[in-house]
Amino acid sequence: MTLTSNLVVAVVGPTASGKSDLAIGLAQSLGGEVINADSMQLYQGMDIGTAKLAPHERQGVPHHMLDVWPVTQTANVAEYQRLARLVVDDIHSRGLTPILAGGSGLYVRAVVDDLAFPGTDPTIRARLEAELEAVGPQVLHARLSEQDPASADAISPMNGRRIVRALEVIEVTGQEFVATLPVPADVYPTVQVGLDVPRDELDRRIDQRVDRMWNQGLVEEVARLDALGLRDGVTARRALGYAQALKFLEGEWTQDEAIEHTKRTTRRFARRQDTWFRRDVRIEWIPYDDPDVLDRALAVVHAAG
Repeated sequence: MTLTSNLVVAVVGPTASGKSDLAIGLAQSLGGEVINADSMQLYQGMDIGTAKLAPHERQGVPHHMLDVWPVTQTANVAEYQRLARLVVDDIHSRGLTPILAGGSGLYVRAVVDDLAFPGTDPTIRARLEAELEAVGPQVLHARLSEQDPASADAISPMNGRRIVRALEVIEVTGQEFVATLPVPADVYPTVQVGLDVPRDELDRRIDQRVDRMWNQGLVEEVARLDALGLRDGVTARRALGYAQALKFLEGEWTQDEAIEHTKRTTRRFARRQDTWFRRDVRIEWIPYDDPDVLDRALAVVHAAG
C-alpha cells in the first residue's frame, strides 16, 4: 500500500516504554528517518542521562534533532518547531517518511499540530527567573495553581522552567497557559502510535534504567558537562538525573540519595507524560510488550495512510 506522500508518523508514550526501538523498526519498514522529540536529547553531550541512542545503536537509520543545542542554551519549543518542520519537509522532499519519536508531548504537538506559541517578554521572564532562584519552584507553583489550576496539575511543582513559562504566558497574554494550546489540528497527515506500559512495569523499567545510567557513567558525564557550563543552563541543569548528579558532586547528597531521588522524580514524570498523551484521542495505543508490536504499529499506519 502506498502511504500518503506527506504523512508523519509519531511514536509517543512515557519514558522507558520502548519508543526508540519501535521508531527504528518503523523507519526500516516504511523507508523513513527518525526525528527526535525528546527535549533533553536536543542537548549536546547529554547522552547517558537521556538514554540517547549511540550512532551504532541506530541501525543505519538517520536520526535528526539530536545534539542541537549546547547545555547553556535555554530550551525553546518555538525554535524546535521551526527546525523540526524543516527536517520533516526535507524528508518528505526525498520521498521518505518522517518518524517522530519522543516523550515530550508539547514538542510532538509543536511539529504535527497547527500550534503557535505566545511571545516572550524578557523583563517578565528575568523577574520570574530571579524569583525562582530566590524562593524555589514550589512557591511559584502555588501561585500557578491559583491562576491556572489546569496547567498546575500538568506541571511538576519541581519543574521551575515550565512554571516560569506558564506564569510568563499568563502575564503576556492575559490567558491561562492551557488556553493558549488550541484544539489539535494536524499540519501534516499524522498517525500517532502510543506504547502502553502498566504502571508497575513502567516503574520497574525506570528503576532499571536509572541504575544502568549511573553504572554507565552518568556522574562522569555530568562532571564533563559541568566544565562546559551545565550549571549555567537554565533548562539542562534541571534535567532528570543531571540535577541529582550535580547534588551528589556538590556533596549535598550521597550517591544512594541521588539515585533514589532520580528514580522517584522520573516515575512521577512518567505519570505526567502518560496523562498528557492520554488526553489525545488521536493516539492508537499498543501494549509495549506485544510480540507483534511492530506489525501492529504498521497496521495502524497503513490503515490511516
